[in-house]
Amino acid sequence: MRYQKILLTEIQKKLEHYCAYQERCHHEVSQKLKELGVFGTRMDTIISHLIEQNFLNETRFAEQFVRGKFNIKKWGKRRLVRELKQRHISDWNIKNAMKEISDKAYWECGQVLAEKFWAAHQNRPLVVKKKKVWNAMQYRGWETELIMENILRLEHQKE
Repeated sequence: MRYQKILLTEIQKKLEHYCAYQERCHHEVSQKLKELGVFGTRMDTIISHLIEQNFLNETRFAEQFVRGKFNIKKWGKRRLVRELKQRHISDWNIKNAMKEISDKAYWECGQVLAEKFWAAHQNRPLVVKKKKVWNAMQYRGWETELIMENILRLEHQKE
């Protein structure tokens, strides 16, 4: 029993450092615990401890994730939602986190991104250019309407 208690506090400290280094979601923490060979009630105890000590907070994780991936990787809303769902984040937290991106900033980012991809393929035929912009933005999770609007704008701007 004493050995198990020492091991539990040791694992808790390890997970505290894991969560303090970078925001984590419950799914990532439970995966880490499984890697360490912790299952069942011991896993629940450690996760409860991390939540109580504010090392683990799904709302904070989702907000930070959305801000970071949008600002750094220029991901669109579709990709952000898909990635959060893969991490088992609740619909409420996803909806709340998406409020981190203003409509104006989102629209401007979409324009800048489309212009960047358009310029990167400047010397190619129009059809190829459109396809490249479409594929790049689709991959990053931008909405079809926004992509199409930007392609049409760029196409008519250059004529």
